[in-house]
Amino acid sequence: MNRQSDGHAVERPEGGASPGRDDVLIADDLMLLLLDDDGGSVQAAGTLYYTLGGAVLTELALLGRVEVDDSGVLNGPRVTPAGEGPLPDPLLQSAYDIVAAKTQRVQPLLIAIGADLGSVMFDRLAGRGLVRREESRVLGIFRTTRWPATGDSHEAQLRERIRQVLEDGAAPDARTAATIGLLFASGAMPSLRPALPWTSTTVARAQELTSGSWGPDAVATAVTRTATAVAAAVAATTR
Repeated sequence: MNRQSDGHAVERPEGGASPGRDDVLIADDLMLLLLDDDGGSVQAAGTLYYTLGGAVLTELALLGRVEVDDSGVLNGPRVTPAGEGPLPDPLLQSAYDIVAAKTQRVQPLLIAIGADLGSVMFDRLAGRGLVRREESRVLGIFRTTRWPATGDSHEAQLRERIRQVLEDGAAPDARTAATIGLLFASGAMPSLRPALPWTSTTVARAQELTSGSWGPDAVATAVTRTATAVAAAVAATTR
């Protein structure tokens, strides 16, 4: 069921959840896509905290657990808590607690929520069997850690859903739209390994999703506001 109050808050729509693992968040999927399949590097690593923070905020919005006002001043609109009861994932609960502790604007929240998520995400993905930890030493001295993909079907299914939306024009569910919008906002989409389709057609489609030109207005608004904040933060950081 959708719930909209002036377009501010959204509950996950009935039938809108994407297929796959129930315990995988949008942030997990984004990290999986940004991480090279050999596990050696992460694309857009310098602004990863914005992207992951945005993914967690978007998930909370889709669950109806945060509201965003219409102000558009410096640092974006204000974010306030909504709903009651514990959240199903400790990562979401921690982020919700940050939102509940103090009303803030969206861009500072991206940092507050995403600042320490990079290393956390590796362990989450490994715990879900999506990557594996490989430690070695360079020249017998320097310890290095890689996180190569395990070949689990989840990433292949995720990539295929994204390809269908970008190339075939398929209607996205909320999670897939959020993943594409945040991935595009991060600036990493053209450099992913393995690559996602990157043509004038797919770029235009990704821009549509980032600007909210899809799906129910309330759901699209929840994704768009966060993706826009991520894009603005990334642009300011990389100038």
